Amino acid sequence: MGVVAYGVTADERPLLERALGGTYDLRCLDLILNRDTAATAAGRRVVCSSVNDVLDEEVLRVLADGGTELVTQRATGYNNIDLSAARALGLSVARVSSYSPYAVAEFAWALALAVNRRIPRAVSRTRDFDFRLDGLMGRDFHGRTAGILGTGRIGTAFARVAAGFGMRLLGNDVAPSEECRALGVEYVGRDRLFAESDLLSLHAPLVPDTRHVVDAAALARMKDDAILINTSRGGLVDAHALVETLLAGRLLGVGLDVYEEEAGVFFFDKSLEVMTDDTLARLMTFGNVLVTSHQGYFSRDAVRQIVETTARNIADHLAGRTGDDTLVAPGRADGEGGGGG
Repeated sequence: MGVVAYGVTADERPLLERALGGTYDLRCLDLILNRDTAATAAGRRVVCSSVNDVLDEEVLRVLADGGTELVTQRATGYNNIDLSAARALGLSVARVSSYSPYAVAEFAWALALAVNRRIPRAVSRTRDFDFRLDGLMGRDFHGRTAGILGTGRIGTAFARVAAGFGMRLLGNDVAPSEECRALGVEYVGRDRLFAESDLLSLHAPLVPDTRHVVDAAALARMKDDAILINTSRGGLVDAHALVETLLAGRLLGVGLDVYEEEAGVFFFDKSLEVMTDDTLARLMTFGNVLVTSHQGYFSRDAVRQIVETTARNIADHLAGRTGDDTLVAPGRADGEGGGGG
C-alpha cells in the first residue's frame, strides 16, 4: 500500500522509514503539500501531512481524486486542514493528539533562559574573542512571577520547572489543572496574568478565543521588563503589535518558536532570498528577540512518539477503527472523539 509523507526532515526520515517502510510502500518528501504539489500524492492511499501543509478544499479534492483515503497529520494542531471538505470528499483525517510534553516545555525554558541571560549575544561576542560583559546582565528567575497561559500537559510541565526555580506561579485556562494547583499555581484572569508576570509563556491552542490573545492591549498591560515566550501557535501573538511594543523600548526579551505567517518560511532555507515579510524581518532586527524555526517539538523522544502514533493511525484506518486521534471518519461528526489541541 502506498504512503507518502510531506515536509520530512533529514532527522525524521530514518524514524519514519523504520516505523513504516517495512510495512508500506513509503515515499518521504521534503516538499510542503499545497495546490502546487498535491498531484505528487497520486496513487497513494495515505498522506502523512505536516503542520505547514495547506490542506484546503482544493488540495483535498486533488488527493481524493488521486486515490487518497486517509490524511494523517504528524502534529497536534490541525487548523491547516479543512475538516468539512474532507468529510464531504469521503476522506478520513487523523492527527497526533499528544506526544512528549517535555520536548516543548523544555524548549520554552531554553528560550527563556537564553533571552534572559543574553546567551546568543554572548556567544556571538566570544566567537570574535570579545569577552566583555557589557550589556549581558540578566536577572534571577527565582522569586519572580511566571505566568502560564494554557495549563494542559505542556503548560503543566513548564510549571514544574518554574516551581523548581522557586518562582511564584500564575495560570490561566478554561479548565484549571489540579496538578498545577498542587504546584502552587494561582489561576487568575488574563488581564492580571499579563500585568503581573515577569515571564509569560504561552501554551494555549489556537482557537477563535485565543487568536491574538497577546494583542496591543495585552502587551500594554505587561511589565516593561517582562519576558514573553511563545512555543505554541504563532497566531496567539499579534506580531505587528509586538513590533510596535519593542520599538517603544518595552519588554526585556522575547522568544518565539512560532510565527503567525510561518508557513512557507519556517523549515526552508531563505538565506539567499529577500525576506518579503516586513514584520518578521523587523522582529529579527531586535537584539532582545530570539526567533527559532518551530523546533520546540523536535526532540528524538517526541518525534519517535509522533511517528509511532502515525503508524497506529494508518493501521487503525486500514482495520476500520477510530480512536482519540481520529478527526474525521465516515459516519462520524467532525472531531468527535478527538482530543484537544
